[in-house]
Amino acid sequence: MDQRAHNTIEQTSSHGELLSHDDVLGSTLSQAERITSGLLDKVEEAITHYPVSKRSAALPLLHLWQNHFGFIDESGVEWIAAKLDLNSISILELITFYPWFRQKAPGKTIIRVCRTLSCALAGSYEIHEKFCKSTGIDPTCEGHHGIPTSPDAKFSVEFVECLASCGSAPVCLVNKDLVERVSLQDVEDIIKKNS
Repeated sequence: MDQRAHNTIEQTSSHGELLSHDDVLGSTLSQAERITSGLLDKVEEAITHYPVSKRSAALPLLHLWQNHFGFIDESGVEWIAAKLDLNSISILELITFYPWFRQKAPGKTIIRVCRTLSCALAGSYEIHEKFCKSTGIDPTCEGHHGIPTSPDAKFSVEFVECLASCGSAPVCLVNKDLVERVSLQDVEDIIKKNS
């Protein structure tokens, strides 16, 4: 492990496991300076599954990082690259290729609207548009490197592929909660509940 990464871990290991949205947006420290011992343990464990080439651990580490911080900043790219003995560009290529990875912080409440056939036929495009308009997000904005986020950073809204609840379409995920048979009225209720 490079010395800089080791020092960073020692300085921040007393922080809690999961950072709040306010911690992510309000901190002046980079993500690499806020690594917790819990995250480091998960990183070390993930790497053990790839004994032939640590490079193969890049995607699992990116998922761990994003699940922990909400997005992957430049310090995260550099830290993961150093951890895997890679150039930063090798990690950045993965982040920019896969649309799931974000380089900017999402809103406090993330709303994912299913757009596959059952949900689309049941009105998911109208649901998505209403979520966007009700939160001040341009409904035509689909960011590859960041999720469309409201000006007040309270909400992010994005389309996703199948959420495996086709029989109760349209569906959406509000953070980690599946909401089925979403109506246009439900949109307002969901926004009020999460404001």
